[in-house]
Amino acid sequence: MSDPKGYAQRNCQASIDNNRSTRKRLPNQRWHIAPSQPEAVQELSISTGLLPLVAQVIINRNIATAQQAHTYIEPESQDLPSPLDEFEDLWISVELIKKAIAEEEQIAICGDYDADGMTSTALLLRALKHLGAKVDYAIPSRMKDGYGINTRIVEEFASNGVGLILTVDNGISAYEPIVRAVELGLSVIITDHHDLPAQLPPADAILNPKLLADTSPYKGLAGVGVAYILAIATAQSLGQLKGLTNPILELFTLGTIADLAPLIGVNRRWLKRGLRALPNSQLVGIQALMQVAGIDEAQKQLKPDDIGFRLGPRINAVGRIGDPQMVIELLTTDDPGVALERAMQCEQINQHRRLLCEQIEKEAINLVESTPIPWQGDRILVVVSAGWHHGVIGIVASRLVERYGVPVFIGTYEEEQSESSDATSPPMIRGSARSIDEFNVFDALNYCSDLLGKFGGHRAAGGFSFLAANLEQIKQRLSEFAHKCLEVEHLKPLVKIDAQASLGQVDFTLYEQLEGLQPWGIGNSTPVFWTPNVRVIEQRAIGKSQAHLKLTIQEADTFTQIKALAWRWGEYCPLPEHLDIAYKLKENHWQGSTNIELEIVGVKLSQTQSSNNIAVLNKRINDKVQKAVFTHSGRIYVCSKTLTELRIRNDRGNVLAVSQGNSVGLLGKSREVAKQVNVTQSPYFQLIKAALQAIEDEYKN
Repeated sequence: MSDPKGYAQRNCQASIDNNRSTRKRLPNQRWHIAPSQPEAVQELSISTGLLPLVAQVIINRNIATAQQAHTYIEPESQDLPSPLDEFEDLWISVELIKKAIAEEEQIAICGDYDADGMTSTALLLRALKHLGAKVDYAIPSRMKDGYGINTRIVEEFASNGVGLILTVDNGISAYEPIVRAVELGLSVIITDHHDLPAQLPPADAILNPKLLADTSPYKGLAGVGVAYILAIATAQSLGQLKGLTNPILELFTLGTIADLAPLIGVNRRWLKRGLRALPNSQLVGIQALMQVAGIDEAQKQLKPDDIGFRLGPRINAVGRIGDPQMVIELLTTDDPGVALERAMQCEQINQHRRLLCEQIEKEAINLVESTPIPWQGDRILVVVSAGWHHGVIGIVASRLVERYGVPVFIGTYEEEQSESSDATSPPMIRGSARSIDEFNVFDALNYCSDLLGKFGGHRAAGGFSFLAANLEQIKQRLSEFAHKCLEVEHLKPLVKIDAQASLGQVDFTLYEQLEGLQPWGIGNSTPVFWTPNVRVIEQRAIGKSQAHLKLTIQEADTFTQIKALAWRWGEYCPLPEHLDIAYKLKENHWQGSTNIELEIVGVKLSQTQSSNNIAVLNKRINDKVQKAVFTHSGRIYVCSKTLTELRIRNDRGNVLAVSQGNSVGLLGKSREVAKQVNVTQSPYFQLIKAALQAIEDEYKN
């Protein structure tokens, strides 16, 4: 059925047709559409009251029963096992910290320069100070030290009288530094979430969710989640939990969002709780961050989820190209002035990070396509250049994966060598990797381990460094590994689709039910739907550099129209007129009005458009006037529709005239005496809807 609010949203098709010969190829994608399960969908929909489309989305996330769906939507209803029962070394860790506090022993936190490491460090600093500990921290230099605790830091801690080291978001692979700590008589608690090496370091206690059973609700915790569990367990043991839970829950929330941790298990439960708390945060650092991010009081009441996901990147940017101490101070200070100063610095760095990403991405694409790099034959894309900031190349790697659909290893030459090296040290390359579903980055790095220096990561992403002289060997080795697990058909960007939907199903009810499944992220991706054989009736490139594409879409055999946006698709403008589209739903607020729009993530040339559909569309487009007689609310009406106007006349001679794209119509016996009415309001909205349906029914055959 047509949407009267969207009536007559057409323009510039002639211009598009004129330029079609210059259009670039469509995105080269592969679509994976989740299998339809109508019986299971019907059963879940009836038992939960959810729309069938929403039920299909939930089933796609391996949730089959009404009870599981209830837990998924309301994770607080789940009974959780105690972390003390899940983490074998948690009790030991708590006792070590309590002993250090009681004996006034110096505790040192070794964090990391990424968002997870910074928020973990800030969380434990706040918690341990709250518990009365003597505590300080150190974060390795991205440029001089690289990732994780090292022997230099351990020896520095020892010389400063530290008795207990806590690693956060690192340490699981730091065998030699931990051995050195033990030699120096230091106690060590490792809290980390990265993949396990073949040999674990000889720490006093290791807290890592990778040691847990796959069924554990704590399995997907990021480093900040492990730190949160340690802080809560220690505070509970000391009877000092009051006043601590909410502040560190907010830090858990920011760190989990920024680290892109899987939003399953306790991550989902605690994140929903933390996101509700963020708008009214009592931490002056988070208040200041919201202020510089432009989140006003009205916006705080809209979508708490949006707030968290706007703050996360600002913290992440500092870890990538700034001084991590800035974020630690921001998140631990109680001075509003200091907080605002640090927040403004974070905002400036985030703006700079955006510019760097755009510049490096352009240079990388040019390098790939002008060299050219034979990534299709290699089944891997390795791109290296001097002068790139290695703090942001991981973001660029993700964008290249989106563009080419192939695992990407991107690197840059180190301009500074580590403190342990000398002026004659051979040049090094440091980089980041991002992957596709069928390729395990950590396994690939292990396959090249004899050629690498330091490396780490997990299935989807990783970091590494190696001698520049090894570059060609590493390319060959990675290609060899890729040929073992990738087929040619895998080398396209993957669009995962939940279900087929008609545009008529896209409404506020669907959107609100989907929003109840938030937060979105890894393990709970934003739902994607597809609609076949839509017609693009309006499109234009937008943005400062015309990088994005704004469209109006009409569904086949209906007058249903909806606005859509395709980020970073300006190069594909103009798109063909008839397409199958894949999309997410987005809420758009503009000038006091709220609408549901589409965010296009995939397109294909339509394969379902029959000659009958073409004839119907051509008839609708070419006919000068379409007329119909219909009954509405017990009265008879006659309506007529042209390409520019809809007119509805009742049995008393009054006419409602609505021009294309207008929310205001004219009502009266003639234009001279007609009054203006808002046609988006009752009863006019329902009347227009009935008229459009009548015309549609009249012209179906």
